[in-house]
Amino acid sequence: MRKGKPSARDSERGFTLIETLAALALTGLVLSALATLTAQWLPSWNRGFDRIQQSELISISMQRIAADLAAAEFVPANRTSKKPLFEGTALAVTFVRTAFGPNVGLGIDVVRLGETTDQGRFVTVRSRAPFVPLPPGISLTEQIHVSDPVVLLRPPLRVSFAYAGPDQVFRDEWRDMDALPTAIMLTLRDATSGRVLSMSTVTPVHVNAPARGGKSAGPSDDTNDVKDDGKVGNGTSKQGGT
Repeated sequence: MRKGKPSARDSERGFTLIETLAALALTGLVLSALATLTAQWLPSWNRGFDRIQQSELISISMQRIAADLAAAEFVPANRTSKKPLFEGTALAVTFVRTAFGPNVGLGIDVVRLGETTDQGRFVTVRSRAPFVPLPPGISLTEQIHVSDPVVLLRPPLRVSFAYAGPDQVFRDEWRDMDALPTAIMLTLRDATSGRVLSMSTVTPVHVNAPARGGKSAGPSDDTNDVKDDGKVGNGTSKQGGT
């Protein structure tokens, strides 16, 4: 039997129904596998991203605390006091520094860094108040009423302070001292596990003694006894000669 020529209809044949069903089944399997893989790694990716973001925020907060402490200034509480206004404990520190921040004018502030309660949990807060001379004989907590609180650290994170003088020995308190500490240690802990975190640091205090005013005595000071009217300091007139 002789075969006939293929018709135009035979050349336009497509997939059969069985081939179409097989292709759909394979596509469904591939999509199902991709969905399973995405469901497994996407939560892990989100958790890793959250950890990185949280670490960056914690690092920024610790840098802010360290910069505040480094800028502490030797400012007495009043004219009669010769000691700086500085009170440090293991969980809080109060000091004086140049006013800094948005909507803050020129001047100096009393800054407090420490813990307070927020909805039954401890949070580390920075608060401030404009500096004014304080009457003697009253504690700082009774005289200074800080405001503008800014939350720096939230649970389970807690920060503690330690203070060192020229001897480089750190202690938990720094009260009623003649000078500011030379360095302050910031220890950041996870309150849940008690683990010390790598963001812990030590910051130096740039100014820990009062500025010394006045001129130092020297040989040139003797010339100040000569007055502009031609008299020496002992009251006798200078003798001129020809």
